[in-house]
Amino acid sequence: MSKILGIDLGTTNSCMAIVEASEGEVLENSEGGRTTPSVIAINPKNDERYAGLMAKRQAVTNPENTIFSVKRFIGKKFSDSSLQKDMGMIPYKVKSGKNGDVSVQMVGKDYTPQEVSSMILSKLKSDAETKLGEKITQAVITVPAYFNDSQRKATKDAGTIAGLDVLRIINEPTAAALAYGLDKKTDETIAVYDLGGGTFDITILHIGDGVFEVKSTNGDTHLGGDDFDQRIISWLVEDFKKEQGIDLMQDNMAIQRLREAAEKAKIELSTVMESEINLPFITADASGPKHLVKTISRSHLENLIMDLVDKTIGPCKLAIKDAKLKTIDINEIILVGGMTRMPAIQSAVEKFFGKEANKGVNPDEVVAVGAAIQAG
Repeated sequence: MSKILGIDLGTTNSCMAIVEASEGEVLENSEGGRTTPSVIAINPKNDERYAGLMAKRQAVTNPENTIFSVKRFIGKKFSDSSLQKDMGMIPYKVKSGKNGDVSVQMVGKDYTPQEVSSMILSKLKSDAETKLGEKITQAVITVPAYFNDSQRKATKDAGTIAGLDVLRIINEPTAAALAYGLDKKTDETIAVYDLGGGTFDITILHIGDGVFEVKSTNGDTHLGGDDFDQRIISWLVEDFKKEQGIDLMQDNMAIQRLREAAEKAKIELSTVMESEINLPFITADASGPKHLVKTISRSHLENLIMDLVDKTIGPCKLAIKDAKLKTIDINEIILVGGMTRMPAIQSAVEKFFGKEANKGVNPDEVVAVGAAIQAG
C-alpha cells in the first residue's frame, strides 16, 4: 500500500507529511529542510527552472521571473477587487488570461496559478519519493477555511497537473485540530490562530462526535511574517542611511541579503534576548567597501512590531462575535505558523483568550501532519 502524502500548500512555505506507524511524520525536502518555500523561478539566461529554496535565493536578482505567493491568485478572476492590492506588492507580471482568470508571466511565457502551484507540488512529490524510495500518487491538500469552491477546485487541479490523485481538500484549521487529536473530543470549541508568512487567519471550530464544523473565520490576507521582517529591514536601512549616507533599498543584492538577515534575526529572537546582524561588504562607495553590523534586542524588535501583533487581535474579536460566543467559551487554542513562536505573539493570544495555547506540535508542521492523519 503506497503512502498518501499530506500537503500544507502555503502562501509562503509548504510542508509535507506521511503517517508512519499511526503517527504523523514530516518529510524533509532534498535540501534537508522540513518546510519548502512556495517559490518558483525561471532563469532567463538558460530557461532552467528552480523550485523552493533555490528559487527563493535568487528572488531579488531575478525579480520579474520569480513567482511567490501565487496562492493569493488561485481560483480567482482577474477582475476580482482583492487582486488589485496584491498586484501593487509584487515585481512579476500578472494579467488576465483565459476566461478572465489570472495568469502570471515568467520569461515571456504565461502560466496559470494552478500550473505554478503544481510546480511546487511536483517538487514536494519528487522529494518525498526520493526520501521514501517509492512512488507517491495520492495526496490530501489543505486550504484556508475561507476558500470558496473555485479556489478549492483550482487547488485540486494543481495536484492533478503535478500527477497527484487528490483524495481530499481539507481546511487548514481542521487539519491543525486533527494533529492535536482533538477529533477525539466530544463537545469542544477550538480557536485556531494561524499567523503564516503572508497571511493571518483565525478560525473558530466546533467538534462534536468526530465532526468539525467551522463556526466562523476571519483574518487579514496581508499580514504575516514578511511584514515583521520588513520592519527590521526598514530599521536597518534607515540606520545605515543615517550613518553612511547610502540608501541600500536601491541595491537589489543588498536587499536580498537584508531580507535573509532580518528573517534570521527575528527567528533567533524567539529563543534568545539579543541577535547580531553582520553583513560584511553590503555595499561600497568611492571611499571603499561598507559593512553593516548591528545588534538587535528582543525588546527593540517588540517595539518595532507591536502594532502588527495588535492587528491580529481585531479579527479574533470579530470571529468570536460571528460565532456568537465569548472568549470564555473557547476550550482549546491552537497556534499555527512559524510566527506563533514569537513570545510577544503567544502572550498577546493568551491574554486575549485568557488561557494558555497548545504548543505541543511544531507550528510550521501542524497542518501538514493533520493532512497526513486525515489521509490515514
